[in-house]
Amino acid sequence: MSGDELELDLGLGVLDHQLVDSEGRNCGNADELEIAGISTGEPEVTEILVGGNAWRSRGLFGRIASALSGDAVHVPWAEVDEIAAVVTLKKTARELRLGRGDDRAAKLVERLPGA
Repeated sequence: MSGDELELDLGLGVLDHQLVDSEGRNCGNADELEIAGISTGEPEVTEILVGGNAWRSRGLFGRIASALSGDAVHVPWAEVDEIAAVVTLKKTARELRLGRGDDRAAKLVERLPGA
């Protein structure tokens, strides 16, 4: 994102939106946001949290999924290129450590007959 001032409703414009890497690959959803500077009155988004323990605030099923999936991936806010219908990132999923669950699932699915 550029240094231009931008007014954005984070709850509607970012949270739960699909993340798309620089190659156009879907690589998860923005599950939580890390915000710094709240106590100083100058809040600033620093990271997007994807998967893992970012789900723990999502009720019973979120806590279960969080316990089974480990740590969330932290994507620096500086890696966000554009916010529209999806959140487009500046780097590839591999560079940001995203999409690893999809990669593992693809290996299992390709073994299924007719897949």
